[in-house]
Amino acid sequence: MRRSGRAVAALLALTLPFWLANPYVLHVVIMAGIFGVLALSLNLLLGYTGQLSLGHAAFFGIGAYTSALLTLRLEWSFWVALPAAATAAGLAGWCIGRLALKLRGAYFVLVTISFAGVVSLVSINWMDLTNGPLGLPGVPPPELGPWSLRTKRAYYYLVLAAVAASSLACKRLVGSRIGRAFVALRENESLAESVGVDVTHYLVLAAVVSAGLAGMAGSLYAHYTRFVSPEVFLFTYTVTMVIMVVAGGKGTLAGPLVGAGLFTALPEALRAVTSWQWQMLAYGVLLVLLVFFLPRGIVPALTAVRRRS
Repeated sequence: MRRSGRAVAALLALTLPFWLANPYVLHVVIMAGIFGVLALSLNLLLGYTGQLSLGHAAFFGIGAYTSALLTLRLEWSFWVALPAAATAAGLAGWCIGRLALKLRGAYFVLVTISFAGVVSLVSINWMDLTNGPLGLPGVPPPELGPWSLRTKRAYYYLVLAAVAASSLACKRLVGSRIGRAFVALRENESLAESVGVDVTHYLVLAAVVSAGLAGMAGSLYAHYTRFVSPEVFLFTYTVTMVIMVVAGGKGTLAGPLVGAGLFTALPEALRAVTSWQWQMLAYGVLLVLLVFFLPRGIVPALTAVRRRS
């Protein structure tokens, strides 16, 4: 049954652009995929090491600006700019990890928020590099040989490949010795250290991988919207990421993807049926009900129901 379900899900994902007639709905699906990669990145920190980063949008923005600048100013190919964006964000994650992961709790949260604020101010005030509040328009779409991935259908498959690769990488990482060390740190850091787990090493590693995935999501976002501005550093992006991870089920591989799909589509669905004021009220009420009735998240709740049946 599980294999059949996975086969059906894979078939639906591969054929989705052909039977989905509305281009706006396809746009929402693409954005959900990009946010899915972003939620997977935060889940490595929040779900597996227990560290809450409220500056995760900074890595997303660094990836977006790096990819946009390399393709616009240096005329690099997207396929080179994408790993470069992930590398730049990963280096930023390493720096923050070395500085902040000796701190815990509220102190770590404050450092990540401060880092995001500093990066946002740099993007606004460094006019020669980032064009300030005006942003960087005209980011070129990816090209694959003679084909341009300009259309939504073509970009959908690029995002789908990125989601699949990110999910596979997270699965292999979590299932390895490194992933077991992450979980040990989340459950009892002192006990893990007493049995030989290098706390700083593994926390910094989690920060680097998490930031690198966020940078890759930023690159995908920049080349899809074809415009990058300081708005990518908004605190609302980080809050949305946390909601996706927690509501979907932190510490699971499917939870962030489910949360990304739900909380990307939900605001759009509410926008279609109600005014902005009622939309925000309905969004807040639904979120409170979800957290109240499913405190562990959607995926753990469904897993528990399936085991009982």
